[in-house]
Amino acid sequence: MNYEETLQYLYHATPAFEQVGAAAYKPGLQTTIALDDHYGRPHQSYKTIHVAGTNGKGSTSHTLAAILQDAGYKVGLYTSPHLVDFRERIRVNGQSISKERVVSFVEDYLAWNTRLSPSFFELTTALALLYFKEQKVDIAVIEVGLGGRLDSTNIINPILSVITNISFDHTQFLGNTLAEIATEKAGIIKPRTPVVIGETTPETRLVFVQKAKEMDAPITFAEEAIPILPERYSEAFELKGSYQEKNLRTILTAVKNLVEQSILPLHDAPDCHEKNAGIVSSLSHICALTGLRGRWEKLNDKPLVICDTGHNLAGWQYLAPQIAAQPCQALRIVFGMVDDKDIDGVMKLLPRHAHYYFTQASTHRAIPAQRVCEKAAGFGLEGEYYPTVGDAYRAALADAAPDDFIFVGGSSYVVADLLTEA
Repeated sequence: MNYEETLQYLYHATPAFEQVGAAAYKPGLQTTIALDDHYGRPHQSYKTIHVAGTNGKGSTSHTLAAILQDAGYKVGLYTSPHLVDFRERIRVNGQSISKERVVSFVEDYLAWNTRLSPSFFELTTALALLYFKEQKVDIAVIEVGLGGRLDSTNIINPILSVITNISFDHTQFLGNTLAEIATEKAGIIKPRTPVVIGETTPETRLVFVQKAKEMDAPITFAEEAIPILPERYSEAFELKGSYQEKNLRTILTAVKNLVEQSILPLHDAPDCHEKNAGIVSSLSHICALTGLRGRWEKLNDKPLVICDTGHNLAGWQYLAPQIAAQPCQALRIVFGMVDDKDIDGVMKLLPRHAHYYFTQASTHRAIPAQRVCEKAAGFGLEGEYYPTVGDAYRAALADAAPDDFIFVGGSSYVVADLLTEA
């Protein structure tokens, strides 16, 4: 098999949520445990940090990886989804896994001739955990795929669990109330293992407190641990979306815990009186250190072009006002969504004064561009529809004056298509 043939196997023989949605969701850990046993329980060879939550998991995971890497550790990073290449999901010190290792892993798996029938995410998780052992990482930051309690990554025994926030997303799997969703996310809280909670509501806080008590797990709420962000950190933080302020508070609270565990040096503690040059440097070079993309990422200056992977109602509650407040001669938005998101809720937030270029990403889950355009008209949003993200983006560029602002988003897959062509 070559690399492309291997990817086709992974996407089609092992269903991928990114490709087919709910049909790929496979709750339960039995298959993952069987895979883990077969490969010798590789995650027991290194320390791990587990990151869950509705939004902000990727930014938090990449930033923690950057800080640990800058502190001298060899760091594994497992995240999803990828934007351009599958290999982005599995990195060591910012370097993606090789095509050759992806191919050889799948070939070895097929030679095993098991009847497990793992999902795409189960098999990819097994590859990541094994690869980190092979690479002799000191520590790996592992991002939850969906939920927490029944997620494939939940076989690890981390030194720290982090839950960024809870909002309504994937309700068909995780529950219809914030408390139900929080219960699924709280499933990553392990016995006597510290847990950092980024944001709470009264109903989610109660869930986390009860679960932490049940697990005898020390719990810290970032909103209380760092009520006011130190200016030197917020100024240095490379990720500039307005929603990143709460992510940064969560990250710094996690750093404090890692200092308490002697994983990071004392001078990196956010409340330390020293200059914290190390952590400030890490915060300002996250993308270079880890390869992170798509978080309020600037692609062009004149016209200004920004893309962002914010893809659900909670994310757009931050994105919409930030976009609307951007100084510009004219606002142009390339927009598309997938079919399991609250598109009506998002459209209520979108700026009315923008001109829209409605489109659909190259995934079966994308809402057809024409349907997005028709729905938008009911919310007073004006624009045209285009069959591909590339077509929509090129049209926006052709229409734009140097002082215009073009925003591209609505779905991670819209951004992925844009970056693939860019």
